Amino acid sequence: MHLSGRGKVLGVIGHPVGHSLSPAMQNAAIEALGLDAVYVPFDVAPEELGQAIEGIRALGIAGVNVTIPHKEAVIPLLDKVEDDAREIGSVNTVANVGGRLIGSSTDGPGFMRSLAEAGCAPGGYKAVVLGAGGAGRAVTFALAKVGAKVVVLDEMAGKAERLARDVQKAAEPGMVHAEPGIERLAEHLQRANLLVNCTPVGMHPEEEAMPVQPELLRDDLIVFDLVYNPVRTKLLAAAEAAGARTVTGVKMLVYQGALSFRRWTGIDPPIDVMEAAVLEQLRGRT
Repeated sequence: MHLSGRGKVLGVIGHPVGHSLSPAMQNAAIEALGLDAVYVPFDVAPEELGQAIEGIRALGIAGVNVTIPHKEAVIPLLDKVEDDAREIGSVNTVANVGGRLIGSSTDGPGFMRSLAEAGCAPGGYKAVVLGAGGAGRAVTFALAKVGAKVVVLDEMAGKAERLARDVQKAAEPGMVHAEPGIERLAEHLQRANLLVNCTPVGMHPEEEAMPVQPELLRDDLIVFDLVYNPVRTKLLAAAEAAGARTVTGVKMLVYQGALSFRRWTGIDPPIDVMEAAVLEQLRGRT
């Protein structure tokens, strides 16, 4: 990796941030392209977020990804927030443009690119989204905006209802229905084309957990699990056994990262290189 005094510094801010796969993924792309840049993790405690944002300006850092717990708290600290991120209420990418910090979200577009790669055009679909947190919000907004009808299920009824209200401001009325709890999951899945797990259920080290009973899966479903560690979750394994088409969480991780990379550099990074770096890191952790 070539670095000079004129090189770009990029990074990710979160707390904790040591587990992030973004440094390996983004640095692999930087190296493959021969760029004079480096991507580093910054562990920023919540009470130090304001100082960290000012540090981005002072140090001339070209851009950062933003992860838990700062995706919402960073919004009022920025000079501009693009409409998509403001609607969702979450920023995952900050670009330093001439000293102005501009926030955006690449989560929804990254999700949609992952679906497109799997040959899925969800306009007109009936989708079930599990979880109304940050990822669930990005996914639901993205689906509703292309004409999918979405049922959002979350054990915290208020989160699902708030998400449904927020989407109605940006999409056609009636595109999103909020469902408190998961008692009617089987009923909604019977009418669905697409199931998206936006919860951490099934994530390492609780790999045996499943957000959906295997008998509810069928061969005409598309099942997208945003959990990427392990790559092949128990949900995806059960979906494959039922004959369903599946999409792994690694795909969304890579595509949202690639979109961030383009915002900072103006260059489309090599997707295959980024995905290989993520998979190598995951193999090293198992």
